[in-house]
Amino acid sequence: MNADRLFALYDRVADAPDAVARLRRFVLDLAVRGKLVEQDPADEPASELLKRIAAERARLLKAREIRKPRTVAPLDDNGFPFSLPTGWEWTQIAQLGVVSPRNQASADHQASFVPMKLISAEYGAGHRHETRPWADIRKGYTHFAEGDVGLAKITPCFENGKSTVFRNLTGGIGSGTTELHVVRPVFVTPDYIVLFLKSSYFIETGILRMTGTAGQKRVPTEYFTGSPFPLPPLTEQRRIVAKVDQLMALCNRLEETRAGREDTRDRLTKASYARLSDTETDATTFRTHARFAIHALPALTARADQVKDLRQTILDLAVRGELVEQDPADEPAAKLLKRIAEIRMQLEIKHALKPLSANETPFRLPAGWCWTRIGELCTKTGSGSTPRGGKSVYQKTGVPFLRSQNVYDDGLRLADVACIGGDVHARMAGTAVRARDLLLNITGGSMGRCCRVPDDFAEGNVSQHVAIIRPAVPETADYLHKLVLSPHFQAFIFRRQTGAGRGGLPKNRMDRIAVAVPPLAEQQRIVAKVDELMALCDRLEAGLDAKDGTRIRLLESLLQDTLALSAYEAATAAVVRA
Repeated sequence: MNADRLFALYDRVADAPDAVARLRRFVLDLAVRGKLVEQDPADEPASELLKRIAAERARLLKAREIRKPRTVAPLDDNGFPFSLPTGWEWTQIAQLGVVSPRNQASADHQASFVPMKLISAEYGAGHRHETRPWADIRKGYTHFAEGDVGLAKITPCFENGKSTVFRNLTGGIGSGTTELHVVRPVFVTPDYIVLFLKSSYFIETGILRMTGTAGQKRVPTEYFTGSPFPLPPLTEQRRIVAKVDQLMALCNRLEETRAGREDTRDRLTKASYARLSDTETDATTFRTHARFAIHALPALTARADQVKDLRQTILDLAVRGELVEQDPADEPAAKLLKRIAEIRMQLEIKHALKPLSANETPFRLPAGWCWTRIGELCTKTGSGSTPRGGKSVYQKTGVPFLRSQNVYDDGLRLADVACIGGDVHARMAGTAVRARDLLLNITGGSMGRCCRVPDDFAEGNVSQHVAIIRPAVPETADYLHKLVLSPHFQAFIFRRQTGAGRGGLPKNRMDRIAVAVPPLAEQQRIVAKVDELMALCDRLEAGLDAKDGTRIRLLESLLQDTLALSAYEAATAAVVRA
């Protein structure tokens, strides 16, 4: 492999999803196919190595140093997954050494204990161990010794590639988790066995052979011991392991380079957002920071998931009055609040909230804006309830009963909505939903998600996990939706939740959240600008997704070119990775 060429060109594809992980898998797959190092005609062929292994195993058995091995079904000559280079042989792990070996030692002998959590899935990371007396760990655990190879057989450890060569064991022996298959190699490089066990071919084929129930699936012993194993000459095994180690070190360098680049992007993004959140910043400096954020964050964004920071910045600027210009001709927010107070009085909403104190207003407002509490803007706030009779009242058709799984920031999702009958809907009148209401999830993992009820929504009710926020002036609904999704409001939601486990946001705490209210005309301009910028974010995400696909294709091409694969070999490798 031309490592210098790969390193020089890697920046072109470095931001492809799982770029380094793909490269690692590619290296291992090539290694076990004999495509990573050149073959040497002077090497003793694997067929002769197998004869020596068989003779040694026979000697150990005759000397009663090992137990009689279990019979393993022979390989099917027509079932080999790929062709091997000259000098290689197809065999089985059962033919390479002693499967499930046992140790003999005195009770007070100090040995290593290795639970599953101390075995790494990463190539080359190995394992750690605890030192214990042999008497404490010799029964009920899997035995192994210095140089043995262990494979995690249970899900998800097997799928993650947990396998290791046991080394630096206290007293030369150890035991550990029962969820291991173990082989003690004879005349075979244990590191070569491990790189095969970590290869995509072995893992992906093994996944199809796993047995057991969900969460307790295991790779059977027959797969570990009897599946086809590509055996190179012994000296080539060592060359392969050395080359893999070299390339994995290169992958580490590439990973560090990418991590450094990502860290720089993240720090710049966080610093930009922190400047916007600084309540002591004067208006002129804040506008400078805002312009930087809007113009620089897209350039700093390399992954679709990073666009979330840009969206949050847009919403933060919006609710601070820094996204659109103020118009002195706009009716000030104070008059809007007076009108809302009159509406609440006509509806005999007598619950008055405590006026805001100075320390509850976290930033300065533009001219024409006012501080108030979210409860003062609404004619209704609070959560729904559970229908009497529980789930038995749900039906396939009827009035939609909206739960937290139906409420998303971008709108209602009704594909799996539950329904209730008209009589239940009537009994639950206090939880009825109207067009332009805001629905806010107030418990569990989806807490903070908020949507605006569409104008054409007919009728529905909400569960106890969803709060209704009903604006007194319906025209304010779109702005209030942006406000609830803003970092400012979301921070209050999570800071004021109560309860253990699922947590929650009670009505009295939600009502008291401080909000900045612009003039109604400016609210409409803000909503239009936010929608425009969010559409740009959508296009940015789509562009990054498309770019990711291009990077992946470039990466595959670069790997094939760098490793000088033939067309047939490249196609074979692609099938294995797919």
